[in-house]
Amino acid sequence: MNILNVGLFSLAAIVLLGSPGPGIAALIAVGREKGFAGGLGFYGGLQIGLALAAGISAAGLFSIIQAIPMAMTAMTILATLYLLYLAYSIITAPVGMDAGRQDTGFAGTALGGFLLGITNPKAYIAFISLMASYPIINANNSADVTVKWLVCIIVMVVVDILWLWLGVIIQKANMKPRSERLLNIAMGSIIAGTTIIALI
Repeated sequence: MNILNVGLFSLAAIVLLGSPGPGIAALIAVGREKGFAGGLGFYGGLQIGLALAAGISAAGLFSIIQAIPMAMTAMTILATLYLLYLAYSIITAPVGMDAGRQDTGFAGTALGGFLLGITNPKAYIAFISLMASYPIINANNSADVTVKWLVCIIVMVVVDILWLWLGVIIQKANMKPRSERLLNIAMGSIIAGTTIIALI
């Protein structure tokens, strides 16, 4: 095992998987809306979806999906519609005195988190890039991708719980309605923007 490459891979995973994108923006929004305990369902669903997406990428199955035009088109349409729905839910969420009544609905559930994780285009790009970089175990490709998959899971579990907690902190900050609205627009725009970029 190449210890140096383990460190470099872990650093790359933190940067790629921890940078703002649809999942991060959604975690912050759910943390603001439901609090830490209430957001754990969405968080758990997201982790399962991302773990499966990482496994699909590690096994090279995403290349097979890409080779089937109808499957890739269906997946792209599903991901786009869901991410745009999520962006709309966050942007239009109530602020100020009405914030206590805000509800992201399906988007903030465990199933919604799973769907976001398994269809997130930014995640697939990150996983494919990571799996192709920094060989950790040169002599055994299966062991190499397994270790990389495990490192990705650990990074996601730790980093994403911190983003969820940030949402809780923002909730407790009692921001002014205008600031809350601007934050909602920024998070929703990040989701919509990364969705559009992934389609180009």
